[in-house]
Amino acid sequence: MAQVYPRSVKCQCILGVICNIIFEELRLTANLYFVTRDGQLERLRLGNCDDEIDIYMLREQLEDIEIKLLLEGIYRYYGFDFRNYALASLKRRIWNVIQTEGLTSISGLQEKVLHHPEYMERFLYALSVNVTTMFRDPSFFLTFRKKVVPFLRTYPFIRIWHAGCSTGEEVYSMAILLHEEGLYHRCRLYATDINDMVLRKAKTGIYPLNLMQGYTQNYLQAGGKKSFSEYYTAAYNNAIFSSYLKENMIFSQHNLATDNSFNEFHIILCRNVLIYFNQSLQHRVHNLFYESHVKFGILGLGRQETLKFTPHEQDYEELEGGEKLYRRIR
Repeated sequence: MAQVYPRSVKCQCILGVICNIIFEELRLTANLYFVTRDGQLERLRLGNCDDEIDIYMLREQLEDIEIKLLLEGIYRYYGFDFRNYALASLKRRIWNVIQTEGLTSISGLQEKVLHHPEYMERFLYALSVNVTTMFRDPSFFLTFRKKVVPFLRTYPFIRIWHAGCSTGEEVYSMAILLHEEGLYHRCRLYATDINDMVLRKAKTGIYPLNLMQGYTQNYLQAGGKKSFSEYYTAAYNNAIFSSYLKENMIFSQHNLATDNSFNEFHIILCRNVLIYFNQSLQHRVHNLFYESHVKFGILGLGRQETLKFTPHEQDYEELEGGEKLYRRIR
């Protein structure tokens, strides 16, 4: 029978392995020797040289080490892989969490998330990018109506993947668009995100009522054909979207950094997610999408994202310049 170790022992083992990895990396690349007191760098010598090195640079280096330890620990213990996220935006979000939790260092945050799952849940929510609106970038949805809907009419059944769906506003936007085009009854919308907390919110279809005025403007600019208020019921300070919009939605947890394809799709939408990944992870995700597409499948990206300089740049053609809608051609 396999021996079961307490949570604290498992954490200590993980941290021991991680520390050895990072220490060896630093020994080989920097050969730096320094003394710290209460986490503050006091003096650094390089080899036998007595010249002091810029303290700001050392703090930046220590911060990078702490981030590597934190992300490696989270991956080994919880299975969430943030190691290939773009470092600049990752740092900002990590420090926001530290300040919110009343901590003082990344190492202090690491201790909390590895030993207290409730901290990990809050950390995951903060680290996920949850900025979204209904009919965001209305011209994208208008182009979708004009260029993609005619293509979808040729299929008896349509599978659509919203990758990185966050709290679900884009999923409900697509359901409304397809309903108005008479296609929703033969569609299945798969909405995935790494964060189970935002998925639970997305499943409810309930959003703040004070956002509806802005959403209405987006809807009309996106080619909406009805009164937007027909799709929700106002209740106190909330807008509750009609239950029939949820009938063909499936919400599920999926990690773009580690998980594989789970179906073949006619449409894959992953908007304003890839900008938070480094190039290596972006390439992995583009391979995943390519493997998940049917022939002539449609890929939708965010305004600041592109297929240029990716492994599959030649495998797609752009449907209309500027809207980041692509069709797989090979």
